This record gives sequence, structure tokens and C-alpha cells, in this order.
Amino acid sequence: MFDANDIKADFPILQSTMNGKPLVYLDSAASSQKPKQVIETLKQYYEYENANIHRGIYYLSQKATEKFEKTRIKISNFYNAQCAKAIIFTRGTTESINLVAQSWGRKNIQEGDEIVLSIAEHHSNLVPWQMLAKEKSAKLKFITLDDNFQYELSNLNELITERTKIVSVSQMSNVTGSIYEVDSIIKRAHEVGAKVMLDGAQGACHLPIHLKKLDVDFYAFSGHKMLGPTGIGILYGKEEILESMPPWMGGGDMIETVGLESSTYASLPAKLEAGTPNIAGVIGLSSALDYLTELGLANIHNHEMNLMDYTLEKIAEVPGITTYLSSNREQRSGVLSFNMEGIHPSDVGTVLDEEGIAIRVGHHCCQPFMKNYGIPGTCRASFYLYTTYEDIDIFVESLKKVHKLFSKFAKV
Repeated sequence: MFDANDIKADFPILQSTMNGKPLVYLDSAASSQKPKQVIETLKQYYEYENANIHRGIYYLSQKATEKFEKTRIKISNFYNAQCAKAIIFTRGTTESINLVAQSWGRKNIQEGDEIVLSIAEHHSNLVPWQMLAKEKSAKLKFITLDDNFQYELSNLNELITERTKIVSVSQMSNVTGSIYEVDSIIKRAHEVGAKVMLDGAQGACHLPIHLKKLDVDFYAFSGHKMLGPTGIGILYGKEEILESMPPWMGGGDMIETVGLESSTYASLPAKLEAGTPNIAGVIGLSSALDYLTELGLANIHNHEMNLMDYTLEKIAEVPGITTYLSSNREQRSGVLSFNMEGIHPSDVGTVLDEEGIAIRVGHHCCQPFMKNYGIPGTCRASFYLYTTYEDIDIFVESLKKVHKLFSKFAKV
């Protein structure tokens, strides 16, 4: 049985208080909290196993290297990737996208080529492509959203053409929580010979993913959103594509031979992993994957769906609420963006903070989305495996307090 109250007991920070109130953490879309199992793994590494990897012949280095590389295999198996060599460690989703844009993109994008994105992208999946398009005199094209906060794909053949070289879109929205239909995008892109990159920062920690069946060319996500440490990200790419990409950064560990004027490069995955990596982060992520495996991503997603049903029922009791999410339950996740009539999102967030509730307010690094809907930003509550129904009750009751407080101000 999936019991979020039992799960919550594994997270030390969730036993703490904020502003004198029990902490209700509803900002997991930004970063998840860490269970004691991950924290203990990090402590164990730094206290008893700390050493650099790959080059040392002594025991500590060999042990750290073994744990590091076993995590690569574990990630490959967890997400049904092509092979472990197709898993590249980065600092996060942002760096993974930049790696593709700067390595694959600089080699393959020419003047007049087209890059297809969407208006709902996180800035980390907009700015790198804007920079590349400017450098290469390429053209950016954008998928819009329909009335249900899904990709508008009725004109897909006009958007993705023979000039398209890459399509880079989110699998799941960090604003609306929409689980996007991407299969037709991948199919159309491959029909015209284009590559597809999915921003999986939200999807990878909430949805069961089968990368080989998905047939995506690149997939990027971050460890810190899936119970792991910060500063560790993953780029998956089809092996033959990664092999064809030149190194993005030069340095130690990514070389085969080095001369004064030229060098030759190591094979995958080392070629794309210059310098000392976040060893502790990778080993901590391994522990996070063990935790997620025991619970099952499908069970986690089902828990979040049930929480969302409950939240929407309860939040209807709060006057003046506007929500931004799909009307189709199967397209939802554990992310709820909303606004309260006549109350700025920052004011909502400030009052909730005083009640011990952590939500995110603002544009969520999605300014084009906000401009498209004519709003300055939203309040965003996001759930995860440790979110309980009691958390939702406290959250909704606090929203009623916000409404009551600002109604008094309006009457003054």
C-alpha cells in the first residue's frame, strides 16, 4: 500500500517547522526533498569513501569509480535507455540542453535551418536555442497551446518541415502540470529527418519512462527533482548521435592522448564529461533511484493524481480561484497553478509562508507562457510522493484565510 504519511517520515526536513508552524512543502516541481537514505549515502561517501574516480589505482578510488559507473547502468535500466554509454552526467537539465545545443547544434545547424520549440518552454529550453539561432542565423518556430493547455498540433506538418533540424519541447509542463502528447511530434520530426529533444525535468521524476520505445533522440533531466542531490543532471542520447558529437568542454578525463597542439578524445561517455564530476551527487542519485524503484513511478503518479482530484474538490470552496490545468484528468500531474482574484501571487505566497506552507510564485521561468495568457505569474503548488491529504487540508484552509484577509483590506 502507498502510504504518504509513512513515506513522509523518511524525510527529516518534513518533520521541521517554518515560521513556527509544521512545514507543508508544496514546491517539489522546483526541487524535491531528500529522504534520510540519500542523506546517509552522501554522509557515508564523504566520511569513508571520498576519492576521485577513474584514474586512481588505490582502493578508495576504485570503490568510488565502481559506485559511480554502476549508477550510470542503474539509470540506463531504470529508464530503459539504449545502453549505459548513452547516459551522460551533467550539472542539471540546463547543462544537458546546452550541451546538445552547443555540440550537436553547432555542428548540424546552418543558416536558414529551423529549430522548433513551444511557447510553454522553461527558459532553459529557450535561451540555449535562441543563442544558437542567433549565432547560426537559424529560424525559431513555436508550437502554441490549445484551450486545454496541450500542444496545438493541428498544423504540425507546417511547423515541422524539411528545413527543421531539431524539435526541443517539454514532456511535462512545470507551470500547468500538463503531460504533453509528444508521440506525434517525434514521429513527424523523424519523417523529415529532424532530431527530437525532450526536456524531461518534470516527467522523469513522476512518470514511468521507456526511452527506447519513446524513440527520442535526446532526453534531459535532473537528480534534484527526484530525491537526489543538487548539481547532478543526466543527458540521454542515442549512442550513434552522441558518438558523432564533438566535445563541448575540454579537460581531464575526456581525452585519449594530448599533445601541445592537438589532442584525441576518449570514447563515450567520457568524451562528453570533462573534469572531475559530481561524484557524491551521482552516488546519492543511485540511492534516490533505489527509493523510487521500491515505490514505483506508476504508484507515485497515481498518488499525485488522487491528490489533485482531492485538491480541486477542496479548492472550489475558496472564492475567486482561477486554475490553469487541463480539464482532462489523464493529462494532469501533481502541479497546480492558480491565481486569486484581486490578490497578487506574491501576496498569496507571503501569507502562506507565515502559515508554514511553501509554494512557488512568479513566472516559473516561463515568461513567454505568462505573456501569452496576459498574467504576471501564478501561484504554484506541486506535490510529490510525500505530500499528504492533511497537507492539502492545511493548504486550502490557509487559502481561505488569504481570501478573508484581503477581503477586509478591500473594504477599508
